[in-house]
Amino acid sequence: MVRPAPTEARRRRAAPLRAANRPPSGIPGAVTVAAFALLLGCTILAGLLPGWLAPAYLAMSALCFSAYALDKQAARTGGWRVSERDLLLIGLAGGWPGAVLAQQWLRHKSRKQPFRTWFWCSVAVHGGLFVLLAGPWGRPVLTALAAVQAR
Repeated sequence: MVRPAPTEARRRRAAPLRAANRPPSGIPGAVTVAAFALLLGCTILAGLLPGWLAPAYLAMSALCFSAYALDKQAARTGGWRVSERDLLLIGLAGGWPGAVLAQQWLRHKSRKQPFRTWFWCSVAVHGGLFVLLAGPWGRPVLTALAAVQAR
């Protein structure tokens, strides 16, 4: 009897991870998320950013984590996938803390180097926008956002 050739997924599961292909530990990502949460809390307490940003970040992070979980499930079952572009855009819109946690806890998109590079670039862009919003240039933008939110 001839045995069928192993599928690529089965081959990947069976092969031990070499050091170069091993996903990084979750410590740098968790430290980054914790540092950002502390920075966000301090800027809100200092009055530099409005308080509604904390629940907004929490909601976007939950949405992003869910998108990663759906994509992971679809990858396992061969279903419809969430595009990498959409994952990056949700992260850029404020969901990147949830993306970092999903990458570590779900082990999804944690080894694909082109995606990781684009992901951390989007986190850096988001960080720059965060700093701009917390500065004097952000006051008119935040005022306009508050007016839209009040409608």
